[in-house]
Formats: sequence, C-alpha cells, structure tokens
Amino acid sequence: MPLKYDINRYPLYHRRACCVALLGCLVVAVVVGCASSKWVSVRATPKNRLTETLMVFSEKGPKPTERTEQLLRVYNLTDDFHNDPKRLLENLQAIICREPSLDKQYAFAELSYICARKAEANNPKLALDLYGASTMYAYQYLFDSRFSGQSNPYDPQFRGACDLYNGSLEAALRLVCAEDGLKPGKTYTIETAGGAWDITIDIRGNRWRDEDFDHFEFVSDYDIKGLTNHYRSFGLGVPLIAVRRGYENEPEVAKYYPIDLSFPVTALLRPLGNLGTRGNLDVDGQGGNSSRNKAVLEIYDPLTVADIAIQQHRVPLESDLSTPLAHFLSNPQLEQLATWGLLFPEELLKLRPDRSDPIMGLYMMQPYEPGKIPVLMVHGLWSSPITWMEMYNDLCNSPEIRDRYQFWFYLYPTGQPFWNSAAQMRHDLAEARKLLDPNGQEPALDQMVLIGHSMGGLVSQLQTIDSRDDYWHLVSQEPIETIKADEEIRQRMKDCFYFRPNPSIRRVITIGTPHRGSQFSNNATQWLMSKLITLPSAIAEGSGRLFDDNKRRLPKNSILTIRTSIDSLSPDSPMFDTMLASRRPPWVKFHNVIGVVPNNGLFGRLAAGTDGVVARASAHLDNAVSEIEVVADHTTVHAHPQTVLEVRRVLLEHLGELEQFPAGGGLPAQVARRSQQGTGVR
Repeated sequence: MPLKYDINRYPLYHRRACCVALLGCLVVAVVVGCASSKWVSVRATPKNRLTETLMVFSEKGPKPTERTEQLLRVYNLTDDFHNDPKRLLENLQAIICREPSLDKQYAFAELSYICARKAEANNPKLALDLYGASTMYAYQYLFDSRFSGQSNPYDPQFRGACDLYNGSLEAALRLVCAEDGLKPGKTYTIETAGGAWDITIDIRGNRWRDEDFDHFEFVSDYDIKGLTNHYRSFGLGVPLIAVRRGYENEPEVAKYYPIDLSFPVTALLRPLGNLGTRGNLDVDGQGGNSSRNKAVLEIYDPLTVADIAIQQHRVPLESDLSTPLAHFLSNPQLEQLATWGLLFPEELLKLRPDRSDPIMGLYMMQPYEPGKIPVLMVHGLWSSPITWMEMYNDLCNSPEIRDRYQFWFYLYPTGQPFWNSAAQMRHDLAEARKLLDPNGQEPALDQMVLIGHSMGGLVSQLQTIDSRDDYWHLVSQEPIETIKADEEIRQRMKDCFYFRPNPSIRRVITIGTPHRGSQFSNNATQWLMSKLITLPSAIAEGSGRLFDDNKRRLPKNSILTIRTSIDSLSPDSPMFDTMLASRRPPWVKFHNVIGVVPNNGLFGRLAAGTDGVVARASAHLDNAVSEIEVVADHTTVHAHPQTVLEVRRVLLEHLGELEQFPAGGGLPAQVARRSQQGTGVR
C-alpha cells in the first residue's frame, strides 16, 4: 500500500488547493480515511516491567529485591555484591551446584540482570553475557524438573521469574540488534558462569520465510496513538515488530504484500538438552560439565501460535498484535492514498516501484493460508484500506475469528465511477484465485465474505449480480458488438456491463452504503469534483472518440457520460434501480448496517434521519437477512463497536453454518457447479 512517489510534484495539486479547501467544507463527513495521522509515538524510556521491582532507573538502582538481599546476607555475599560482582556470581553458582533451590535460581537471575544493567554502558559484551545468564536461570526457575515440587505459581517470585526472563532476553536482543542485527539462521555465543552458550535464531511456527525479515524493532519502544484498542497477551517471550523486505525470487504471492510491511512476532529463548543437576544444562549426558551448551532463539508469529510446549507444560506466548500494526500505519506515504485515489485515479493504476503490478488491487497483511476463509474489506469514497484498521485490529484479537479467517484488503481509485472499480475488482479476484489455487481445490476460498463501507458496499454487491443485458442497456439498446470501438475499449465496456456473480462469495456485509444513491451528490459537488478529479488520459480520450464514432448508437444520456464517482452516486443515476432489481444468487447472504447521527446539536438536527451523507432510506437493503442501525455518522460507523460486534457475529454465524457441510465447508452442489463455470464475460 505505501507509495514511493511525491504527490507535491504535480503542479495541479497546488493550483487546486483552494478547491480542495472548499471541498473539505462540503464533504467533511465523507472523509473516511484513518482517524489519526500519527499512529505511534516513541517512548522516552522503553517500557520495562522490572522498572519498579528492581528500581532500574532510580539514583541508587538497580538494586535487588528484599528476598534476594536476605539470601545475600544468609550466605555472606553482601560485600561481594557491592565490591566484586564477578566473584558474587561465581560464589552463588557454586552454592547453587551444592544446594540447588528456587530462591537461589531466582536470586542468580535477578543479580545477573542488575550486574548487566550496570555493565551495559562500558562493557556491552559483558552485559550481553550477563543478560543471557539471567535469561537462562529464570528459565530454569520456571521449568527445571528438580523444582517441580517446590514451584508455587501464587508466589510473586514466579511472575517475577517470568518478568526476569522476558526483561533479560529483551535487553540481550537490544544489544545484538545494536551490534549486528538479528538474522535468522545465524548463531551467537554468550559466556555465563555456567558455561558458554551457542544460540541459533530459528523461525518456527511461522508463515514468513527467513528472507522476509529485514530488521526487528521493539514493541516496548512505542506508545499507540491511532488505534483505540491495544491488544496484548501475557506469557513468556519478547514481542517484536518485524519489518519485511522484498527480495529477488520471492514467492509470487508476495505481490499482495504492502511495501515496508510490519507484522508481530515473539522471540523466545529455549535451551536444548536436559536440565542437569548442577544448575546448568546437561547436553552430553555427563551432568552439567559440557564446555558448550546450545539454545535456540525461536521466532513465532503470534497470529498463528498462541502457546508452545515446554517441559510438558503449555506456555502462553507474550505478544502484542496492535503495536506492529500501528507502526506500519505510521508510514506517511499511506496518508496520501485516499487523496490520490480520489483526485488522481491514474496514479493508482501505475505500476508499483518494486514490481510489475499496479498500486491498486488486492493486499494482504499476512501470508496466504490455505484452509482459512478470506474476508475482503473494501473501502469507500476518498478512502483507502487504512479505514479498516480499527475493525481489523479488533477482529484479529478474537481467536475464533483469526483461527478460521484471513483478512484481505482492496485498494481502488475512488475518483472513478464505482462500476469501473467493480470490474477491476472482479478481474483481480479471478487473478488471485488462479495464483493461490490454480487447480480449484481449496474449499475455503469458496466461502469468501466481503465487507464494504459506503461506496465500497456498491463495489462489493456488483461482485454478486448476474448482469444479463440490463446494465448494457443503460448504455445502449444496440448490441455491444455493433459499437464501433477499439478492442481495448470494447473489452473494458464488456468488463463493466456484462458479468456473472462470483461463485466464491458467500456473504456480503454493507455498512453505510448508499443503495439508492446519496443526496451528497448534487450539482454543486458534481461540478466541483469535475474540476478536481483528473481522469486517466487514455480513458478520457477514448471516451471522446467513442461518442464521436457512435453518435446514433450511444445516446447522450448514457451512463458512459458519468465520469466521476460523485456523479455515479447521484440518486438520479439509473444504476441504482437496476442494481436493486437484479437477480441475486441463492448462495449469497446479505447483511446491512445503517448509520444514523444522534438527534442533538445543530449537525444532528440538520442531518436527522441520515448518517450525514447517506439517508436511512437509501442505506436500507430490502434483501438483507440481517440489518441493524448504529448511532454513528458516516465517517465512524464502520469502526463503531456495535458494527464490529455485528461483523463478528456474522462471521461466527458463517462458521456455524459451514459445519453442515462436509470437509470443513464444502459448497452445496448447485454452487459447486457455478464455481466450475467461472466468472468471465458471457
């Protein structure tokens, strides 16, 4: 989705500044883009759960907890703590080997962390070793079978050991990232009082490839600003932000990934071998005397893996699903997409700078997963996929949803008539099916759900309609074959006005959609948009030639004269009556959400019975199996909690109904037959 262009290079952009300001006054309620231009802010100090426990940032800190100080007094190690930290850890290691216990394990992990904090500024290598030791000893506290009878999950030290594990591991990873970066497959070495450790980075339980990872950033460095809800889970591991890079010979499905995509991962350090009897690891079966120990830094995708097995325990992963999303959305180029798509539609038709595909089209935030049902989200006028991020953030937090669904997004130029965008979307969905499932053997792809906001609801509905000749007759009563036109223009008209329902789409959810047009499209706004929107030159020139060559075949009131999206949304457009009268396939269910502004204040009184843009009567859908009203305006109705809950309900209902069919959701026979027929022009 990010673009590597500068919109300011267009001279028209500056000349139209006054017009845009006027338009903003007229359509402030229509702007359905992102709610905030700044989605994250960098924290002055990384968030650290050990800050208060160990007084990490106090003038005299960091300092041990009271229970660790008591252990130091019992074993006469207080002077070593103040005067010789190296000797302290060696002596404590010897005591652990003689008298292993949970409190000593915990104290060693805590003291290693404190010593690492003190050494970090002057000796990063020593600090890395000490953080590694703290991580390993905290791990032993939690999972060493010698302590299984002593372990008490109600003891504050138990959660403290989890915090030490996570905090020490994160601090160690920060040092590695600052020095050479985390690279999948690479092995790093640390030295501890219990021996040397060779640690290899491994991508596990993850849909991403090793080559996808460009670099990592830390969730704890950021505060979320632009997303209402912040979703985290608590357990073991370090939540990270992985930033993807493109590379040669990447899989073809990578065409659907946005540039500079960020996504969540969790790093977990796992020692290999059996926990020995001397407080370190028994790799060779000879106690804990092996000169080198081995461990793996496992990188997990928390959207796929919620917990892992460690020593016969199911351990939840610490994760953060929202901060990586907000980090990605903070790319300033994303903010331009809505305006580009409205005022400069041709720009979204250009090729992406990193590949031979246009900027508009299908996008995925995660790799394609066979077996998961696609939910395709289609934005509205003067908008982009960014408008869906609040709902996406909420839905992904539901395990029932993310375990069975995958979310896709469609980006299209909103300056053009919506039926043009619908034709392009039909083509893009067909291409995606060929790429993802060339043999037509993936049943989940035949259970697709579309969610459309505003004009995106119209684009979505046109994926489910059998056109017959009805739509072409809005252009001409003459057969399309008799129209004199270049073959490219003729094919474009066929794509727009002749189509079959997509047999893979099973449900459509429309939100704030003008099913009968919008009064916002009037003479004033239509005139203004005609001055602002720059139509693709090839389309404008081709349209002029088309009318010149077919003066008798194409009447002047043909919908081909509708040039912009604002014109296409006029209640006077014959397209709406035709859509409402069109035959709908029996396998598709429609759900509808209507926004209504609260009846208070000046705006509430002026916009009574509407969402500020679409009237309640226009937003109503006769053939919907469910329809609700939400007290919200047009700009927020699709992100309103009640709407999100309704979408979640529909998605769960869809899963429940699929249980009636074999093999996890096979199609009924009549739908399967239609699926084999394809979706091309008749």
